[in-house]
Amino acid sequence: MLIDNAGEVVTREEICRALWRTDTFVDFDHSVAAAVNKIREALCDSAENPRFVETVPKRGYRFIGTIKPQAPVVTPVVKPVQAAELMAVPAAKTRGRNQWTLGMAGVAVAAACAVLFIWLARKARDSRGDAHVRSAATTMVPFTSYPGRETTPSFSPDGSRIAFSWDDGTSNRSGRAQYDLYVKAIGSETLLRLTKHPSDWISSAWSPDGTQIAFHRLAADDNGIYVVPALGGPERRLIATNTPYDVAAPINWSPDGKWIGYADLQIGRHGDRAYLLNVETLESHEFPHDPDCRHEGDLTFSHSGQELAILCVHNTAEFEYLITDVQGKSRRSLTTRHDYPLGVAWSADDQSLIVATTDANSDSVYEIRVSDGAVHKLPVGSGEWPTSSTDGRKLAISVPDNHLSIWRKDLAHPEVASERMYSSTRSQYASEYSPDGKHVAFDSERSGKWGVWMADSEGSNLVQISREEPALYPRWSPDSQRIAFQIFDEASGLWAVYTADISDRLAHKLRTNVHEMQFPYWSHDGKWIYFLGYEGNAHQIYRCPAGGGDATLLLGSMDSTTATESFDGTILYFANGSGDAALMMLKLDRAEATPQKVPLMPTMSDRAKWAAVADGIYFSPQDNARSVNFYDFATKHTQKLFIVDKDLDGGMSISRDGRYMLYSQIDESNAGIMLVDHFR
Repeated sequence: MLIDNAGEVVTREEICRALWRTDTFVDFDHSVAAAVNKIREALCDSAENPRFVETVPKRGYRFIGTIKPQAPVVTPVVKPVQAAELMAVPAAKTRGRNQWTLGMAGVAVAAACAVLFIWLARKARDSRGDAHVRSAATTMVPFTSYPGRETTPSFSPDGSRIAFSWDDGTSNRSGRAQYDLYVKAIGSETLLRLTKHPSDWISSAWSPDGTQIAFHRLAADDNGIYVVPALGGPERRLIATNTPYDVAAPINWSPDGKWIGYADLQIGRHGDRAYLLNVETLESHEFPHDPDCRHEGDLTFSHSGQELAILCVHNTAEFEYLITDVQGKSRRSLTTRHDYPLGVAWSADDQSLIVATTDANSDSVYEIRVSDGAVHKLPVGSGEWPTSSTDGRKLAISVPDNHLSIWRKDLAHPEVASERMYSSTRSQYASEYSPDGKHVAFDSERSGKWGVWMADSEGSNLVQISREEPALYPRWSPDSQRIAFQIFDEASGLWAVYTADISDRLAHKLRTNVHEMQFPYWSHDGKWIYFLGYEGNAHQIYRCPAGGGDATLLLGSMDSTTATESFDGTILYFANGSGDAALMMLKLDRAEATPQKVPLMPTMSDRAKWAAVADGIYFSPQDNARSVNFYDFATKHTQKLFIVDKDLDGGMSISRDGRYMLYSQIDESNAGIMLVDHFR
C-alpha cells in the first residue's frame, strides 16, 4: 500500500479497512505500528530519521524512498529477476515524532520491498554454505535480560520472534508467581505484552501460520488453554484444564494447524494424561494411555507431523522418552533416564529430540537420537524449556539463576526482623536443628556440587559431612550424633540413603531391599528410618531398621514426599500432591488405616514447606505463599505468624525448645532467555 501510494499519506483508517473487517475488535493502532516497525527493521530504517517510511503524526504513514526501475534481464542468471531497486534519500528535515509503544516485531502485511530485502539477505547468507554455519562455535548470548524470570520460550514459524512468559518480580507480596505472555523479535528490544492476567505459569506455542499464539495458563482462578493474536488483541479460551504444575503445562501445535497437544489431570484420578484438542471444533480426546506410565505429558509433534514424542513418567526417578504415531497405536521407547525433565523439542530434521533435564549436579541439555536412542550432551551449557527454530539454526532456552539462604526467625518475638544465618555465594537449603539444639545440618552448594554440611546453631564451625558424591536432605537421629541423608550414585543414576556419625563423618549405606531411596527421616525412638521409594509407578513410603534390613511398605500409590513421625510415634504425617498440597496423616498402630487429611488444616503452598512439632504444624498456606502460619492440634485453628520478605523455598525446622525457626528463602531469583544463533 505504501509503495503503491509512494509520496502520499496512507492513513491508519485505510490500513485498518484493508486488513480487518468492520466487525473485528482489535487494537489496530498498536498492530499497524508493529507492522510498520517490522518493515523498518527489515530495511534498517529509523522512525526518528526515516529513509523509507515516514510517520505522519495523527494521520498515518508515507513512503519517502525512491523507486528506480531496473532494465529487464534477458539472459539466464542464478538469482531471480528483480523488479525494482530501493534507493534511500535523506529526509527533507527533522520532524517531531509521537512516541509509539511498538509491539511485537510481527507483520500482518509485507510490502514487496521488505520481502525483497529479506530474500536477498538470506540468499547471501546461504551462499556461504552450511558447512561454515555448522562449524561455527556454539555460543549462547542473552535474548532477554530483564529483572525477574523469563521462561518457556517458543519460536515463531519464521524464526524471527520468540514468545516467552515473564514475571518481573514486582508487586508479588503473596509469594505466587505473576507471569504474563510477551513477544520480542530477535535483534530488537521492542517488547509486546500479549496478556494482562498475572498467572502462576504460562507455556506457549505458535500457530503454524504465525498469526496466533496458544498458551496454557495456570492460575488459581483461571486454568486453561487460550489463543491470542500474535500482533496483540483479545485472548480467547479454548478449554479449561486442571493441570496443577508447570512441568505438565507445555503445549504444542501440530504442523497442519488442526491440533494442540497438552497434558491434564482429571479430578479424582491419579496421574496426568496426554490430550489432543481440535482447534476448530474445540473437542478434546485423551491420547491412548500406557498403564505403565504414572504420568504422561510433553506431547510434541515432529516437524513432519507424522510422529509424536511423549514423556512417560514411571515415578519421579524414572522418565522414559518415547516416539509414537499420531494415532498413538504404536510406541517405541528411545531411552529411560533418571534426571528430571524440563522440556522436550524436536530437531529441525526430526532426527533427534532435544531435552533439558536437572539432577543433583546441575541442569543439562541432551540430544536423543530417534533412530537408536543414543544420548549425548550438547555443548550449550544448562537451562530449561528448550525450543528450536523451524530451520534448526537457532536454539532458545531459559537459564535460571536462583540464590537461596537459610534464615532464622525468633518465634518469641515475631515482630523482630529475621536473621540470615547460613549463606554463601552459592545456595543453601533444607536445614534441620539437631534435637539437642547445638547444631544445624543443611544442604549447600558452596563446594561446587550439592553436599551435606553441619554448623553450630549460631552459624560457626562449618564442616562438610558428605564427601565426593552429590548429597542432599540431612536429618538428625534422636541422640543428635548421626545424620541420615541421600546420596546420588552417578554411575547408576539412582539415589540411596546413607548415615554418618558426626564424630568421624564417614558415610555408610543403609542396606535394605528397596533399590531407590530418598528423603530419610528418623523415628523418634531411633529404631527406624522412614524413606521414600519408587517401586512401580508411584511414590511409596517405607521404613526399615536404622541399622539396615528389609523395609516395610507403609503407603503407596500417592504423590507423597517427606514423611515425619509424630512425637509420640503413633502418627505419620506426609504431604500429598505437587504445588498446592494437603497434609495427610496415617495412624501407625493400625495397619489397615487409610490416610486422612489433617482436620481443618488449610492447603499448603508446597509439599516441602512445613514442619511438625509436638503441638502443631508450621506451614506456608496456599493463599499466601510468603506467610508462615501455625496449625494447632488441640484447637484445629490456624494462626498467621509472620510474612517473609522474599519467596520461601522448601525446608522449615523448629528448635526443640520452640524458640527459633529456620527456613529457606530465595534471596535472588532470575531467569533469562539465552539464544544459540548457529545451533546447526
